[in-house]
Amino acid sequence: MTNTLLPVSDPTATLRTIAQQFAHRSQVTGIRAFGNGNINDTFLVDLADPTDSCFVLQRINTQVFRQPHLVMQNMRTLTEHVHQRLQFAPPDRRWESPRVCLTQHQQDYWQDTEGSIWRAISFITHSESFDTLQDIGCAQEVGYALGMFHHLISDLPPAKLADTLVGFHITPLYLQHYHTMLATTCVASSPELSYCLQFVRDRETWASVLEHAKAQGKLPLRLMHGDPKVNNVMFDCQTGKAVSVVDLDTVKPGLVHYDIGDCLRSGCNPAGEETQDWQTVYFEPDLCQGILQGYLSIANRFLTENDYAYLYDAIRLIAFELGLRFLTDYLAGNVYFKVKHPEHNLARALVQFKLTKSIEAQEATLCRLIQDLQ
Repeated sequence: MTNTLLPVSDPTATLRTIAQQFAHRSQVTGIRAFGNGNINDTFLVDLADPTDSCFVLQRINTQVFRQPHLVMQNMRTLTEHVHQRLQFAPPDRRWESPRVCLTQHQQDYWQDTEGSIWRAISFITHSESFDTLQDIGCAQEVGYALGMFHHLISDLPPAKLADTLVGFHITPLYLQHYHTMLATTCVASSPELSYCLQFVRDRETWASVLEHAKAQGKLPLRLMHGDPKVNNVMFDCQTGKAVSVVDLDTVKPGLVHYDIGDCLRSGCNPAGEETQDWQTVYFEPDLCQGILQGYLSIANRFLTENDYAYLYDAIRLIAFELGLRFLTDYLAGNVYFKVKHPEHNLARALVQFKLTKSIEAQEATLCRLIQDLQ
């Protein structure tokens, strides 16, 4: 089954009824689709009272997040911790964290008559996001945002949050699932599919590089965002400075390297993840340098020598990992990521594999860049 919006008899009326559960003092005046996420269905809700900020309404995809109550528990723990830190040690510039909006009965989610789980999150006002980086300054701000996020949760013990996505960002497990799908499904052969299959075969042996380092005690378990792509960083509309990191569903215990790699993967591909011309995809080292400069301006407070040693592996691995996940979902019949057409996930896999290849071709440059920033 493909993840698309579930049908409702009267979408506008139904959404207004749901949104009103989270609107305590004001009437809902408008609801519109918001963002371009691949997992949850997301809407922006406008309120009649100008003193009340609009909020983000989401239907949690329970095919992905099978324990939505734990997702919300994690989000409340995280955002309340960050809120406290910002009260007592505010940064020297604007920085905000999304807050969980409670229902009229003080619950952090609401279940409709069809069993769907809904939640509301405060909207970061006067802000915007971008799907691709505009320039080096923007890249530095994205890096700063991830560094600030990691800094604000660096003293929150990983055990405080539940692992709501067991196996998420564990590349060897994705590889196992890929082989299962490859052995049990049948899809029409094509030059693009053959290219992807060979690409994976050529790189299977190093899929465990970060997990091996964790098992050997070289990389510590910390809290990670899980999905710090460029469009999850909000920018102040006036100053152009990063002001928040949003989309906190995937925050869980893990390696910060997965976040760093994912941020660079999404930020250093000028063509974007959804380009139709995968052959033109490349990894831009100048953008990489900008992101790392911004990130390390804060993260150098808690990174270790081993953390630096595995930065290149993280950059290379996460692009490969996402390509592997897209390819596996294509083989499985597009059951995880939302798609616009049957070949969409195969096209996405090609983009990520081309990005991986570009990263590999620039290994010496990227390793030298990392060394110079230490």
